Amino acid sequence: MRIAVCVKQVPDSWAEKKMVDGVLDRAGVDAVLNDLDEYAIEEALRLVEANEGSTVTLISMGPDRATDALRKGLSMGADEAILAADVALAQSDALGTSAVLAKIVASGDYDLVLCGTESTDARMSVIPAMLAERLDWAHLTFAGSLSVNATDRTIEIVRSTELGDEKMNAAFPAIVSVIEKINEPRYPSFKGIMAAKKKTISVLTLSEVGLSADVVGAAGAWSKVEDATAKSARAAGIKIVDDGNGGNQLVDFLAEKRLI
Repeated sequence: MRIAVCVKQVPDSWAEKKMVDGVLDRAGVDAVLNDLDEYAIEEALRLVEANEGSTVTLISMGPDRATDALRKGLSMGADEAILAADVALAQSDALGTSAVLAKIVASGDYDLVLCGTESTDARMSVIPAMLAERLDWAHLTFAGSLSVNATDRTIEIVRSTELGDEKMNAAFPAIVSVIEKINEPRYPSFKGIMAAKKKTISVLTLSEVGLSADVVGAAGAWSKVEDATAKSARAAGIKIVDDGNGGNQLVDFLAEKRLI
């Protein structure tokens, strides 16, 4: 099997973020591999371990420094990576991003594409569905577990809903988004980190991807941020000193907030 995993470099979840001219300031904060994508990488690696001869390719779009995030995925055990990096891609929305990723996937003869549920910087959870639509592939969503029959070239997942577990299956090729409960991502070993330095990261320009500049970046975006307001500073809390009636003060506070 040829497996691709779509990943993204995002600002560190703990970093202080700000908007500059309607765009998230990414250069001024530490950047990491999207946490939720690690579950997709881990699941792909488990499929490889269970199916001899299979490979995992990481696919991403971003600035040149996104290679750092890809190196982490490679150190976990992925075989190679592809990065679309071009100044024309800056400020692309989800539609532009999915167009780029779909072009790369379509050129790779992959059987499966795994994705995390969403990126921690945008929280949109739409890229897997957009990829499936652009590629005209089956789309299995929010997998809590999955199994593959490489001989029959089929995949089955179990997803949890409010009404209970639900099984879904499809033939290859397919797009699958996985949730956090599906596994526990491995930590890169020292051997894996050293091996990752020798693995190939192919960096593609927009023309090499096969798209024109008018369908990506700010020019091709269907949406943009017109205005943004910084989050208000957190107000100081209320301190209750128990001098004998602390319980009454707590009850009064909860009653005021209509919590009791």
